Amino acid sequence: MSTLSLRLPDSIHRELKELAKKEGVSINHFISLAVAEKVSALRTVDYLIHRAARANSTDLLSILDQAPDVEPEDHDRIRK
Repeated sequence: MSTLSLRLPDSIHRELKELAKKEGVSINHFISLAVAEKVSALRTVDYLIHRAARANSTDLLSILDQAPDVEPEDHDRIRK
């Protein structure tokens, strides 16, 4: 595990302390979770961009053409 020195404005530190207490975790754990969430979100964006670059609209339309042309069930209908 690594150690990181972090400087925060007092106002953010107060919020962080309060939120960590509310969540029942240490400030270190709270920060670790927050960083992990951000890393995951950015990696997901990168993954989706990479997958979108490989997309082929002809293949997509071919797949959609295989879907049956039926009315949606009541629970799948968009209510107006």
